[in-house]
This record gives sequence, C-alpha cells and structure tokens, in this order.
Amino acid sequence: MKNPENRFKSALRAGRHQIGIWNAIGGNLVPELLAGCGFDWVVVDTEHSPVDVTDVLPALQAIAGYPQVSAIVRPAFNDPVLIKRILDLGAQTLLLPYIQSVEEAEAAVRAVRYPPAGIRGVAGLTRASRFGAVDRYTETAEAEICLLLQVETAIALDRLEEIATVEGVEGIFIGPSDLAASMGHPGAPGHPEVVAAIEDAIGRLKKVNVPAGILTLDEDFARRCMELGTLFTAVGIDLGVLAKGVRSLRSRF
Repeated sequence: MKNPENRFKSALRAGRHQIGIWNAIGGNLVPELLAGCGFDWVVVDTEHSPVDVTDVLPALQAIAGYPQVSAIVRPAFNDPVLIKRILDLGAQTLLLPYIQSVEEAEAAVRAVRYPPAGIRGVAGLTRASRFGAVDRYTETAEAEICLLLQVETAIALDRLEEIATVEGVEGIFIGPSDLAASMGHPGAPGHPEVVAAIEDAIGRLKKVNVPAGILTLDEDFARRCMELGTLFTAVGIDLGVLAKGVRSLRSRF
C-alpha cells in the first residue's frame, strides 16, 4: 500500500486556493458534519478548545469519510511529543501555533521528520502507517506531511521572511487575534494597524513564494485577503456558527 497523497499540500504547491473551517467542538459528529459541507479543509483545533490528543482520532476518522476534504490538526503548542502523537494518529497536515523565530521553525521541521533529518520517534503499528501496511512508511512519510506555522505576534512579523523560508515549511498562517494583542489592540483584530500589518504580511509572503493563510470571521476581510493572495483561508468556527444561529433563532421569537 502506498502512503496516501496529501491533497492539501498538493493544492498549495499548485497554487490553488482552498477554503476552510475551524472545528473546536469535540467528538466525531461535528467534524463529520463540517466535512460534508463543501469546505476544502477542516482544522481540528486542540489549542483553543477542550479537544485533546485522544479526541483527534475520532475527528480524523470522521473526516476521512470525505476524501475530497483535508484534515488539518492544530497541536496545543510546538511540542515534539504532541506532534509525534498527532502524526502517529494519521494527521498529515499540522498547523503549529505561536512560532516566533527561525530556531522554533527549525525545531518544528525536525519534529515532523524521522531521523536522520529529524527527531520524530519511530513506531511501526500506527494509524499513520495503516498499522504497518504502508510500504516503507518511515522513508516516504515526509513527502506527504505538510507543516504550516502560525506567525501571530509583532516580533514574529519582523522575522517573517526568515521564518517562512526555513526549509520544510509549507505555509505561514497569520493569526489576527494574537497579532492584535501583541500590537496593543487586544480584542480588536479589525484595528486599522492590525489590518495593515496583515495585508503587508500577505504581500511579503507572496514575494518569497510561501503560501499565506488566515482565519477571519469578517467576510469582507476574508475576500480581501484572498484578493491579496492567501492560498488557505478559513472563514468560520463551528462554535461561532452555532452560537450565531441559536441566538438569531431565539431573537426571532
């Protein structure tokens, strides 16, 4: 058996834009629902949600029923142990939060690669290797793993090109909320200074030929980012969609 193709990574490299949505509600029902709604990718978030590493497995299994949809997992931190466990569960694309330096980016690359190129621990009977059925998994895994890094502070933006061009990094995700806080505008990702910094970052990433991504619930700004060149744009969060819908329903009665 061959290692499955990472469709998300292939699309990034081909320059095809992909629309995504955030999954912060644990279990398998909501990820399955989201996967059937026509998005290109679904983020299973373990950073800002109650979802833990063990909850990632049922989410990945649910999304796998929709092979046209890519599952992305966000670990809670750039931690090689968390990364190892999530990769062994079968995640092929990781979104690592709060990367602040070239050194942290290089550490992330090492964490997703087997020795001698990295430090990922080797285990034979994992879901990632289809429990040993994938031919030469340890030799081929790297080709289908996609590493995305979150740049979400003013300090990180100052080092954007250096972080983005670390070998092994496939894309940079700009985090508006943390960026706003680091710029002195907590809770205001739409502040003009923050918006200007994001727009500038997208342009800078385009110049160094590194795919840019973002999550924004502002539909107009999402379209603006796409016009500027983001290649992976998330436009909603399951909890937010649920809360907005329920509140709207209640207000009508």
